[in-house]
Amino acid sequence: MPKNGQDWDAIIAALRGEERLRVWSVIITVFGDAIVPRGGRISLQALQEILGRLGIEPGAVRTALSRLASEGWVIREREGRRSFYSLDSGGRRAFDIATQRIYAPGPPQWDGRWTVAVPILGDDVAGPDLEASGFASRNGTWIRPETSSAPALPSGLDSYLVIADQPGVSPAEAYRFWDLDHIGEAVSLFLDALQPLIAALESGAQPDPLDAIALRTLLIHGWRRIILKAYPLPVALLPPNWPGLEGRVRVKAVYEELVAPSEAWLTHAGLPPLSSPEKFSARFGGTTIGA
Repeated sequence: MPKNGQDWDAIIAALRGEERLRVWSVIITVFGDAIVPRGGRISLQALQEILGRLGIEPGAVRTALSRLASEGWVIREREGRRSFYSLDSGGRRAFDIATQRIYAPGPPQWDGRWTVAVPILGDDVAGPDLEASGFASRNGTWIRPETSSAPALPSGLDSYLVIADQPGVSPAEAYRFWDLDHIGEAVSLFLDALQPLIAALESGAQPDPLDAIALRTLLIHGWRRIILKAYPLPVALLPPNWPGLEGRVRVKAVYEELVAPSEAWLTHAGLPPLSSPEKFSARFGGTTIGA
């Protein structure tokens, strides 16, 4: 039955898409987005309720949690008959790094400096580590813009000539080095899926708290899966009409609409208050908590 004159089931289905959700990945999204800011611990019952609104069965949630526990991502604790889960320290560190990119206000600042790495013995042994650190390669030469968010250089570069943090001229169409075409397509498809939710919110419809936390989970889950595949390039190096800029603006706008009712649900579910409201409100460059 539609709530507030709006069919939220259809909107959740549109945002979820036809692809089968990877339950363990959705759980990580819930933890990083909603649980970590509130102390990092949630009951199995509350977690199953959120994921149940997304059509995920309780048994699938328990199976995914067992996998995450065995791989060192989450820790299980029992209090009487109730089970509680929290991110392990390794999982917490991994999501802390990802969080900086997911909730960034926009592309990183850049003053035109580059780092170049060239294997001097012809053996590109550190290639995978360089790529993971944001470098792109052409003909054996690795380059990376030294932005405000660039990670530390990887170790194991003893056999490379490294020219670090030096000013340089941007190569023509430098964005092509990072193969962003498929990322741009994914952003455009994501914005299409987001449109029914945007239209509903713009019409004044308001989801109830459980719908809001479910929609917020899908919003960040979809955005996270895209944005973490693209190294955060500065504006000067982005492709023309890069959809990621519009995508971040729209995601922020929808997120702000969902924060108050979704946070109300988390409070009702027994989670403690936000441990750092200031840090939470800094998401996307400034998010109104409103709860």
